[in-house]
Amino acid sequence: MATNMQRLIGTSEDDEEEMGMDVKEEDDEEEENVGNHGDAPEMVDVHGGMGTVSGNNSFQQHQQFQASTPGGGTRTCRPLEEKERTKLRERHRRAITARILAGLRKHGNYNLRVRADINDVIAALAREAGWVVLPDGTTFPSRSQGQRPAGGTSTVVTSSASQQTTPASLKGATSGYRSPSEYNASRLKGVFMPTPTPYDLTSGSQSQSSSMMGSGEEHRDNHPLIGSSMDNVDEKQIVDMPHRLPERDFAGTSYVPVYVMLPLGVINMKCELVDPDGLLKQLRVLKSLHVDGVMVDCWWGIVEAHAPLDYNWNGYKKLFQMVRELKLKLQVVMSFHECGGNFGDDVCIPIPHWVAEIGRSNPDIFFTDREGRHNPECLSWGIDKERVLRGRTALEVYFDFMRSFRVEFDEYFEDGIISLIEVGLGPCGELRYPSFPVKHGWRYPGIGEFQCYDQYLLKSLRKAAETRGHPTWARGPDNAGTYNSQPHETGFFCDGGDYDGYYGRFFLSWYSQVLVDHGNSVLSLAKLAFEGTCIAAKLSGIHWWYKTVSHAAELTAGFYNPCNRDGYAAIMTMLKKNGASLYLACADLHTSNQHEEFPGAFLDPEGLVWQVLNAAWDVCLPVSSENALPCLNRVGYNKILDNAKPMNDPDGKHFTSFTYLRLSPLLMERQNFLEFERFVKRMHGEAVLDLQA
Repeated sequence: MATNMQRLIGTSEDDEEEMGMDVKEEDDEEEENVGNHGDAPEMVDVHGGMGTVSGNNSFQQHQQFQASTPGGGTRTCRPLEEKERTKLRERHRRAITARILAGLRKHGNYNLRVRADINDVIAALAREAGWVVLPDGTTFPSRSQGQRPAGGTSTVVTSSASQQTTPASLKGATSGYRSPSEYNASRLKGVFMPTPTPYDLTSGSQSQSSSMMGSGEEHRDNHPLIGSSMDNVDEKQIVDMPHRLPERDFAGTSYVPVYVMLPLGVINMKCELVDPDGLLKQLRVLKSLHVDGVMVDCWWGIVEAHAPLDYNWNGYKKLFQMVRELKLKLQVVMSFHECGGNFGDDVCIPIPHWVAEIGRSNPDIFFTDREGRHNPECLSWGIDKERVLRGRTALEVYFDFMRSFRVEFDEYFEDGIISLIEVGLGPCGELRYPSFPVKHGWRYPGIGEFQCYDQYLLKSLRKAAETRGHPTWARGPDNAGTYNSQPHETGFFCDGGDYDGYYGRFFLSWYSQVLVDHGNSVLSLAKLAFEGTCIAAKLSGIHWWYKTVSHAAELTAGFYNPCNRDGYAAIMTMLKKNGASLYLACADLHTSNQHEEFPGAFLDPEGLVWQVLNAAWDVCLPVSSENALPCLNRVGYNKILDNAKPMNDPDGKHFTSFTYLRLSPLLMERQNFLEFERFVKRMHGEAVLDLQA
């Protein structure tokens, strides 16, 4: 009988010894009476079910358990000294648990009850990691591992990460009314359950089976798996969970405008509008959904392609006229970077030909890595004030382009059709160094490399080192690894590495300050060119290696944000100074989904987003956002909504707008179309009929 009991409980004799170390102090007195671990009162009844031993029979049943332990031995009472050690360990363990609970409540947005114990913590973390934890403690993976055959009555739905066909190489991109653990526990429709073994089908397992499958009305009312069908697929059982997921009700919440990003190739290299009839039909569909407007890139490489100050806006004029006739609004990106070769790029739009020609004779106008490889994706910030572009500095080139746009489309500004200008500040239009270029061999989740080896940035570094009084510091780190290194493999980024030494702090301060200075210089000119119109700067979500002490991937990208320093506060102050808003990517990413695919990358997109949002909102900075990955399902939309409208925020903070990436035939498919329509309504604060509370 004891053997059967151990099989049911799933512990060995050694395991039980460890479990005995977790007894509470208040149980020690009872333990002296029964002379055994706290597990012993839990016995198997005559019907094979799990029961609790009553007070009258506890000693008798303890003796039965004691006499039938594996190996024929008997267990004796633990010595008083061991019990005292157990009490001390338990006090220490509970103190640690209290700190864990306090930290999770304060920083992790976990909805843990006041008297939560370690079981609640384990359940919360398991759910966030993508596991399903039932009220009785039964735990199983929430990700499906196979395909359902045709004709089945239930459906297997994988997690959002497995539904995406996009590579994970550039992912990177906070729950509201329910905790992240509750959110993840409810995100799947179909889950696998292991096929019962012959032993599981005996009477001894009936109680466990009934607790899971719900025999009895008391289970049927509350159990999430009741009322669902089960089928066998490849010797596994599938439990069909309810179609509708628990969701937060956004009816009556703040109105957040929704924009849709137009395709990258909507304007061709001749500055002509591509397929205007097809685009018009799609825009009319978006209008029927009450989308507020569209976003479009104005490419420097198209408009000023052939000669300095020779601008061609023809295609954009036709596009903007079409948008105005449909009474939609416009968000416009001043795109001073190359398109092609990055995640999501389906067209190739280089920088202007005349700039590329200058680069062939002077490649140091581009960012350069330690090996001397130049990256023509965008101009180095080292030439912001260097007259190397046919007599103009880079800042003058950017300003002339923006001023020409403002003059050409003056009526759209005056009528309020153009609601926001996003100013490109680096690769992909983001304020960061091009530290992880795919063209140079980088693959996710590599830490990337510093990009400060062109002659102009090296001159700036040399000047900073001399000012500091250490001219030998006028160099980049020589132990920072390569593009695909991991932090612990380098002497610079490892725990206790040079990044936190005197030279490391000097170098990283200079490197990040160049980023802030570049953003400040360009945005001050944009503020002048677009006076009276909202301007924004886009910040990328470098979330991999976020859970390491050095935050290596952020450091190489220019964000001086190790675990002992806030690397985003200075950026927010700079944006505030220039009257710019923050445009944040990766508002749709789940930490659990990303961790499943790359468990060794110590990533945390949710933690990064939460830090950046708080840094922005602390200085009252408006925040807009976009999705980092293609989003077509309710799980992704719910994540965006939770970030856009944080629950119970005392100041009522919310996104000022959200831009969906991007318009495509896939979005126009019926099911995707309906989900997107529902998402738009909820962003607008409208009620939806199929909300599951």
